[in-house]
Amino acid sequence: MELSFCPSFSLRIRGTTKPSCFPSSSSSSSSSSSSSIRTTKSQFLSSLSQCTTNLHSFGLYTCSRTFLNFQQKRNSIWACSQAEAAGSDPVLTKVSDFKDACWRFLRPHTIRGTALGSTALVTKALIENSHLIKWTLLFKAFSGLFALLCGNGYIVGINQIYDIKIDKVNKPYLPIAAGDLSVKSAWVLVIFFAIAGLLIVGFNFGPFITSLYSLGLFLGTIYSVPPFRMKRFPVAAFLIIATVRGFLLNFGVYYATRAALGLQFEWSSPVAFITTFVTLFALVIAITKDLPDVEGDRKFQISTFATKLGVRKIAFLGSGLLLVNYVGSILAASFMPQAFRRSLMIPTHTILALSLIFQTWVLEKASYTKEAIANYYRFIWNLFYAEYIIFPFI
Repeated sequence: MELSFCPSFSLRIRGTTKPSCFPSSSSSSSSSSSSSIRTTKSQFLSSLSQCTTNLHSFGLYTCSRTFLNFQQKRNSIWACSQAEAAGSDPVLTKVSDFKDACWRFLRPHTIRGTALGSTALVTKALIENSHLIKWTLLFKAFSGLFALLCGNGYIVGINQIYDIKIDKVNKPYLPIAAGDLSVKSAWVLVIFFAIAGLLIVGFNFGPFITSLYSLGLFLGTIYSVPPFRMKRFPVAAFLIIATVRGFLLNFGVYYATRAALGLQFEWSSPVAFITTFVTLFALVIAITKDLPDVEGDRKFQISTFATKLGVRKIAFLGSGLLLVNYVGSILAASFMPQAFRRSLMIPTHTILALSLIFQTWVLEKASYTKEAIANYYRFIWNLFYAEYIIFPFI
């Protein structure tokens, strides 16, 4: 049974059972096979209080005094769900499905990392030079963010195109592997991302940043595309990921922001810290990302640290490297109080380190089940986001 309120102040009830407080369709002079019963606004308001008890018995809703004062409101009530609308229209259904497939194609967790990282670095540069902020730079900032997201989309997209067979085993929920996005459509998207990103960067950020952006696209390409397919080689794979997500993103965004403000590039202690921290963090992501994929990687003879050393050893290695990051952060704040806010850096990184230890213990207790490994890898990304969130304030 379904209850929907539409802007014409009509009430429609669909179902096999009709509440007794509404007139029967057989008594209408224009009776038909339709199961919908409509009342005008005044009829709706007068009958609402009468049928509250009956509607309660059907489990439709709970009536409230606020709702009974409906006549005091000028706006109509609209509670027809979008899902129902899409389901009733094949075109809307196709559009909705395509949007969902494109979003999954972009790998949302990587999009969040790129957006948070670039926003944090721009914010830090503006805080350091607040007297140079101009509203005219807002468009340039958003165009730069869009270019970064295009680069991200290209790299993760090209990887999915060449990993269809592996993804059907490791990640069957991805749109190409699941059959929700055709290979042809995927190629259109990655080509658009590459061209759009290069054009935006080329027209707005000069030759040096364009060369860094092109380097990132090149590394992302040789990571996935034959005959290079550097992802087959563990050391080359994690070095590419650490370079692109660690050094190029942080250095490039900070350099571009200072250039937009009319400043020469120079390292500040916080920016040098976050670039080093995130580069090592990206290294951890590179080696732990294969933990949920061991089954498919072994089947298709993809050599990773996880397939060579085992899931347990790689999990402990990843957690150990991150603990080195956190200990280094605490020491940096302790010995360089003039560069960092000790009151924020020390307790925050202590809490993050303890939470990492706890999550690793949970993984060990769960005997490294597939679900526990997925939760652990998701937690690693949450730590990654957390570092960028606190960065502008350290």
